[in-house]
Amino acid sequence: MNTPAVEAAPARAPDQVLTFGVEEEFLVVDPRTGEPSDGGPGVLAGVSALDPQQGVHPELLTAQTEASTGVCGALTQLRGELRAGRDRMALAARDEGLALITSGTPPLPGAPSPVSPGARFARIAETYRAVVADYQACGCHVHVGVPDRETAVAVINHLHRWLPSLLAMSANSPFHLGDDTGYASWRMVQQSRFPGSGIPPHFASAADHDRQVERLVDCGVLVDGAMSFWLARPSPHLPTVELRVADAATTVGEAVLQAALSRALVRTALRELSAGREAPRTDERLTQAAVWTAARHGLDGPGIDLAEPRRAPAAELVHAMVRWASPALEETRDLAVVRKLLAGLLHCGTGARRQRAAAARGALLPALQIRPRWEGTR
Repeated sequence: MNTPAVEAAPARAPDQVLTFGVEEEFLVVDPRTGEPSDGGPGVLAGVSALDPQQGVHPELLTAQTEASTGVCGALTQLRGELRAGRDRMALAARDEGLALITSGTPPLPGAPSPVSPGARFARIAETYRAVVADYQACGCHVHVGVPDRETAVAVINHLHRWLPSLLAMSANSPFHLGDDTGYASWRMVQQSRFPGSGIPPHFASAADHDRQVERLVDCGVLVDGAMSFWLARPSPHLPTVELRVADAATTVGEAVLQAALSRALVRTALRELSAGREAPRTDERLTQAAVWTAARHGLDGPGIDLAEPRRAPAAELVHAMVRWASPALEETRDLAVVRKLLAGLLHCGTGARRQRAAAARGALLPALQIRPRWEGTR
């Protein structure tokens, strides 16, 4: 629910490098049992003591923490900041006698942690009651700098087709408090219970977007204008497109892959807009179905191509997304990195598939735990 400081790109100049940043949400757990802990505030305080410049933020429940990168222009810089943030978080958790894990939902049994302190968190808890009582959902959010909110809204209209594929490749939450849900991303199922979730509507302008958000606030279903759960939105605070689609990434490489593709898709959308090509409309029922299908299967099953529309293998749709974004990836010299990371993901499987494999051999907690780099962090 917080945002890293990402600078705006020059107005509609896709030949310029777009800055980006990433927010990573983590779960704080008991290192022996994996049970969610209420020690998140202590971990955040420890990170701030280690490095006051590290961006950290509390989340809704006290078992959750968030680390954000700064403004990045290149994948190498982003990778370094992600690794440093994980190092500090893991070290602070260890100093508190706790562990840090990367999963979209808490995978092992335990009671949900309390709501974090603060008036806004209290309002959220009171408004949504049981929906948030065990909502310990963690994601990997990417911000891409754009010139202004008007451009952000127009770009997001062009992203609708690709959001289910970004979810499918990031799926990393098959378990919830010890139960196998049968889904690849149970986090997305939990998120869908909120108003203002899923793929956003097609907005005619920034004013249209803001009016519709304000209407939801006035109707009492959103706590405030920053509460929407759409998978892509103009940041409430910054001139960025904020993609909130991905589950928490098991590895730094998977977070880098999500960020690289997100930036390339935004860059491609800017090219389309500069050429006068507006985004095609997508059927709301099909977008809901596409998100559900991606959450259900991840990359290990079918997906829905929103452009046709048709049913197609999820991996085929991911390859189509990379082809669409390839010119932008070539321009930023990221195409080879993306192809390598994607090949590894397709070979080893999504985080959801790897979680199930680790659980089958009785090693789920070690497979998800982040350790400081000198102890073999991912």
